Order: sequence, then C-alpha cells, then structure tokens
Amino acid sequence: MRLNEKIKKLRKEKKLTLDELAKATESGKSYMWGIENKETKPSGEKLSKIAKVLDVTVDYLIDDKQEEPDEAVLRESFLKKYNSLNKYDREKINKILDIICNATKS
Repeated sequence: MRLNEKIKKLRKEKKLTLDELAKATESGKSYMWGIENKETKPSGEKLSKIAKVLDVTVDYLIDDKQEEPDEAVLRESFLKKYNSLNKYDREKINKILDIICNATKS
C-alpha cells in the first residue's frame, strides 16, 4: 500500500476530515488533499506530524510492503506519546494501567 493510500485509510479510520488532519498537522487542506490524491511527497517534518496524529510511525507510512500497522508499530507510537508527556501525566497513565492490570487479575 502506498503512502497516500495509508494516510487516507488511517485518517478515515480515525474519523478525521481532511480539514481536521490538515489543522492537526499545521497544513493547508489543499496540501493534505494533494498528499492523499496526487501523491504529493511531504517533507520529513510534515510526515512526522502526520504519523503522530494518525498514531503510527513514519517507518510504517513509508514502507510500501507493510499493509497494516503491526504490534511493534503501535507500541512504538504509544511510547513516543507517553515519553512526550510531563511527569504528572505519565503518573496518571501509570495509575490507570495499574487499575486495568489489577482488574484483569481478579
């Protein structure tokens, strides 16, 4: 699957409009339309922003052979987001995970 197809598919799965994806990536709607429909190649910085909004890695987006994000891609994306949080928010996430883990043990 090509880059433009992946971006469009992931955007729709996240129920984002083209305009919402453009705003989240600090892009113009017509620029994002060009990426999805005319195969405009985004810069590395823009690709990184798109990957972050779509919860995948840049590597996943540019790998034409990888059809679906695998567990490692999803884990890496989660860890990048987690590591970008401040200490207080990371502590909240850890507490939530503790609650979930304890609930599954019961």
